[in-house]
Amino acid sequence: MLSPEQLQRLMADLESDCAERTTSTNKTDKFAQAICAFANDMPNRKQPGYLLIGVDDNGKLSGLALTDQLLQNLGALKSDGNILPAPMLHVEKVSLPEGDVAVVEVHPSDLPPVRYKGQIWIRTGPRKGIANEQEERALSERRTSLAKTFDALPVREAGIGNLSMRLFDGYRAETIDPEIIANNHRTSEEKLASLRCFDLKANAPTVAGILLFGVEPQYFLPGAYVQFLKFPGTSSTDRPEDELAISGDLRTVLETVRQKIVAHNNRAVAQGEGFRDKDAPDYPEWALRELFHNAVMHRDYQSNTPIRFYWFPDRIEIQNPGGLYGEVTKETLDRRNSYRNPTLAEAMRAMGYVNRFGYGIQRAKSELQRNANPPPEFEIDDKVFLVTIRKKQA
Repeated sequence: MLSPEQLQRLMADLESDCAERTTSTNKTDKFAQAICAFANDMPNRKQPGYLLIGVDDNGKLSGLALTDQLLQNLGALKSDGNILPAPMLHVEKVSLPEGDVAVVEVHPSDLPPVRYKGQIWIRTGPRKGIANEQEERALSERRTSLAKTFDALPVREAGIGNLSMRLFDGYRAETIDPEIIANNHRTSEEKLASLRCFDLKANAPTVAGILLFGVEPQYFLPGAYVQFLKFPGTSSTDRPEDELAISGDLRTVLETVRQKIVAHNNRAVAQGEGFRDKDAPDYPEWALRELFHNAVMHRDYQSNTPIRFYWFPDRIEIQNPGGLYGEVTKETLDRRNSYRNPTLAEAMRAMGYVNRFGYGIQRAKSELQRNANPPPEFEIDDKVFLVTIRKKQA
């Protein structure tokens, strides 16, 4: 972060394109637009941008009283799912002799273009605005050289004909601002590229594009399916009573697993308050879905091993290839988030399968506790992530 001396120099440089000053404390849209613009790094400075809260346009401190709640709200902007893909940012209060400044440091994204509520914000000099089609294309092309995650890489043996444009158009309507769609003159390839599903330089879909909208994803990514097995006994050596290899585009996979959860989750009737009956399922559906979605989002798609969803009479085991990623450890599993597949995570948020980044395991634990199930058990190594959910005791 900035030292007090660096902050003072940045405050005084009124023409800088790497700083935005504001005296507002509650204009979330303004904050998020600035963060989005810095993450897109249109000038390609490859340096952080700074949102300075408590500073007037003339570079002087406004005397604003900064609260811990404001700092928490600023930090939450990276995980609330409105800025996609999620930005890398740091929030800190810097104390100067004249008063305090809330500083939001925003790093350039490896996966531009970044959107806030479906719009691509960029900075042109000291001002910000919505990107035009040419600027959007430039950001999409830049991503090829920046991409560091597997889901952003091109599948060079595939072409646009291997994608369902019907599925993509439905997703795009959920993701992009309607006004931008109405004024669109982009080619199909450019539309796909703007959402990180097509690589314009390679003229090929990305891994994320194949997973999300592929006509036959498993042809290009052999491990991209879910092995669902329901056993009559407590051992996986028993012959399954229900067995299905679930493949296809992402929405099809997620919805098919949801149907399996609903079909096999016994829902006993228990007496509630006021002698009213209430459902008492073996497992809370949302907990199972959250933990399964976590497996889909974080699995290693370079592996040919599928996600395994094994249902036993006393427990459920969900296992995905790929251990912990980034800065997450077993101890910080429900407090930190690093995304092996950020484009896929963005899509699951846009489709409504993820409510807020970084809270899936917390929510699953809460739902299990509320349903009187034991807490989930995690077994993690460098190659495998396994979560076991125990059936609640009668």
